[in-house]
Amino acid sequence: MSGDDVIRQFVAGMQQTTWPEYLAVFAGIASVAFSRAENIWVFPTGILNTVVYVYLSFHGGLYAEAGLNIYYTVMNMIGWYMWAQRKTTGEKVLHITPSNRRDWLLACSFFALMWLLLYTILRRFTNSAVPAADAFASATAYTAMLLMNKKKIENWLWWIITNIVSIPLYFIKGYVFTSVQFTVLLVLAIAGWVTWYKKQHQTQPEPV
Repeated sequence: MSGDDVIRQFVAGMQQTTWPEYLAVFAGIASVAFSRAENIWVFPTGILNTVVYVYLSFHGGLYAEAGLNIYYTVMNMIGWYMWAQRKTTGEKVLHITPSNRRDWLLACSFFALMWLLLYTILRRFTNSAVPAADAFASATAYTAMLLMNKKKIENWLWWIITNIVSIPLYFIKGYVFTSVQFTVLLVLAIAGWVTWYKKQHQTQPEPV
């Protein structure tokens, strides 16, 4: 595909963007901005974003992404509860922390398992045109959401990978405005990692 073809597809895609996609995109950007600020509003805006994308993903034939957004919705509800917890003194139960060796091992194992499982399901039971990429993007996002709920700094690294893969994935499926969203989210994820890293180093020691 030439540069002119990409530009034409981008313009045509923006013209065809529906209001649900606009709603989902703006809610998604707001959710990541709230996450960067460690603000609990990350979850209600995230739920709005993911519910709409369940519909859009099924409609676009991105079945792993549809399943991912169902998972997102459930995990947003769980994360909302986890972040809202307070000790009897009023102090937050969860704090931003880096992953130790065990956390990394569990996260990478979880990612590998999800990628293999999703790829197998997509290849055998769906008509997905891009099963490997769809499964990869979903597996990294599954891992990112799991770590975000635990306030692990490395959730941002997984989100960065997710966004990089999702930009072309949604673009070729015709969701051009969504690919723009992932470009914005990529920038926000990098900024989020920097912000959380600084916060953690101001308040917490390095893990063993």
